Amino acid sequence: MSLVVLDSVTLFFGDRMIFDDVNLRLGHNDRLGLIGPNGSGKTTLLKVIAGAQEIDDGTVTRANGVRVAWLPQDLAIAGGRSLIEMILSSVPGRKVLDERLEQVGAQLEQATKDGADEETLLDLAGEVGELHERIDHFDRFFGEHEALAILAGLGFQPGDEKRDIGEFSGGWKMRAVLAGLLFQRPDVLLLDEPTNHLDLPSVAWFGEFLKKWNRCFILISHDREFLNDQISRVVSLELEGVRSYPGNYEKYVAARAEEETILAGKAKNLARERERLTRFVDRFRAQANKAKAVQSRIKALERMESVETYEKRGTMRFSFPDTARSVAEPIRIEGLKKAYGDHVVFPGIDLTVKRGEKIGIIGVNGAGKTTLLRMIAGELPHDAGTIKIGSGIQVGYYAQHHADTLDMGATVYEIVQRAAPDAPPSRVRAMCGAFMFSGDDIDKPAKVLSGGERARVALAKLCIAPGNLLLMDEPTNHLDLASSESLASSLSTYDGTLVFVSHNRSLIRTLATRIWNVEDGKVETYPGTLDEYMYSQAQRRLALAAQDEAPAGKSKAASAPAAASSAADDKARKRREAELRQKRSATLGPLEKQVAQLEERIGTLEAEQKVRSAELADPTVYDDAARRNKLLSDYQSAQEKLDELTGRWESAMAKLESARLEFEKQAN
Repeated sequence: MSLVVLDSVTLFFGDRMIFDDVNLRLGHNDRLGLIGPNGSGKTTLLKVIAGAQEIDDGTVTRANGVRVAWLPQDLAIAGGRSLIEMILSSVPGRKVLDERLEQVGAQLEQATKDGADEETLLDLAGEVGELHERIDHFDRFFGEHEALAILAGLGFQPGDEKRDIGEFSGGWKMRAVLAGLLFQRPDVLLLDEPTNHLDLPSVAWFGEFLKKWNRCFILISHDREFLNDQISRVVSLELEGVRSYPGNYEKYVAARAEEETILAGKAKNLARERERLTRFVDRFRAQANKAKAVQSRIKALERMESVETYEKRGTMRFSFPDTARSVAEPIRIEGLKKAYGDHVVFPGIDLTVKRGEKIGIIGVNGAGKTTLLRMIAGELPHDAGTIKIGSGIQVGYYAQHHADTLDMGATVYEIVQRAAPDAPPSRVRAMCGAFMFSGDDIDKPAKVLSGGERARVALAKLCIAPGNLLLMDEPTNHLDLASSESLASSLSTYDGTLVFVSHNRSLIRTLATRIWNVEDGKVETYPGTLDEYMYSQAQRRLALAAQDEAPAGKSKAASAPAAASSAADDKARKRREAELRQKRSATLGPLEKQVAQLEERIGTLEAEQKVRSAELADPTVYDDAARRNKLLSDYQSAQEKLDELTGRWESAMAKLESARLEFEKQAN
């Protein structure tokens, strides 16, 4: 059964057509990736599905009782309640139940005082009991412990749940809304760039959480790896319309390329055949003895099908020119200190950047990544220490907020031209074109541009005069997937020095030659790629675990060199790791399978109960005694089975979490 059906949906914004005859069905376990360039209508389509956008033609049908939850890119949240209150109250229906329980409880108390008849008291008491049961059901599925686990996974610290939601920054508010949506477990979850405000650890946790999600979701993301890991179908907004492809993003790219190749080949063959027939007709048209053959060719030409090859959208294309050769150390940092009141971000750090390095800065949100980059850029003062920018270094800086601080009254051309006043108009136009602004688009004022378009303008403004040191803070945050990948490709041609903050694993893997991990006031430097760094971290954890297992009489200092130098110890360590992986798989595998099966059965029963509830709410059902009795009987027996399965699920989850914790202790 489909949860949401879009049938021939058409939508205009003024005289611009956004969608034309869109047909889309969302099923219970659909895992959809929605892709398309900025401005193609991805967010608008989510609004249509969520019921937040009216359509001009067609229909949008939602199944009875289906819950659709939407995570927009921009939102406004007022304070006045704690974070945990916001999460718990986000579940639809709980507030109504609490209010009804209070109301019926007061009625029962008053009826008792007034000496009401036994039937009235029994009815009220029965309703109170039923409400308590329904609230207990809510608490079982939507308990505070589950909300706290989700908050922890998304990076909130213990105690944050008691803080007023108004105290948090915009990025943390977005995380809070995401936590509320995950806690609600809606039937259809709409996610518009959910990783934009997450750091790498939170992205990893969210990815694992989403893999276990057994409901429908639609995901928009500029992170190729995250998208590939999560989806099983691509819905693509192409120039020829909305298309659907099975598989993840990689399979979509391959299928699309294959389609284009086939169509191009077919069009080429048809053109060749059309040319051959036309030559014959032109050559023999005047010859009476060839009249029959000529007419045959003319009819063949009229019957010949036409093939339209795909019109490709433009993408960002830019190669950096050679930069002026810089000094060997473009940046040297010594004893750098920074604090906000009593909160010390950096107590005193030393860092150097070598010429030509591409440094990816990673770490949890709030650790100080952006603070460090802003201090290097000179946008934020430091409290002590020195930041030395080498002689002859020309700095180009792209901050997260730069796209929002453009001159909104200026045109695209004017903004880019002001960044390089001496550049000839042809170069300014070429730069605008490289970032997909051509024709009349370059005369558009910034105020009418979308967030992604403003980000491209800010990048064009930077790239027309990039200098030989680029500092970039989350450069892909407001770009679509194609633009994000194109930017990574362009930056790989930059021969200057690059220091950038990003949570986009694909971008870091493409560019970074060194990693800076900002954590607990320190910056750990690793001379390698992201994969090499993550591997080294895993090996470090295993080495620490091996040290903890060493005999008590042997010091860690003595055992570490021995382990490093002894091939036998290394072999034993690898054997222990393999045994631990095998044991983990053998233990957790059956438990995870049991939990997944129970969740699937519970989900099926809950869906069936929704249908029965909807039928029981229909007054005409009670005119048919046989149908009514069967519905009530089925509802009761299904509810008993649901309660039994829920109990088994809770027990299985407790065993699974306990086992996971045990293996984490062994691994760490």
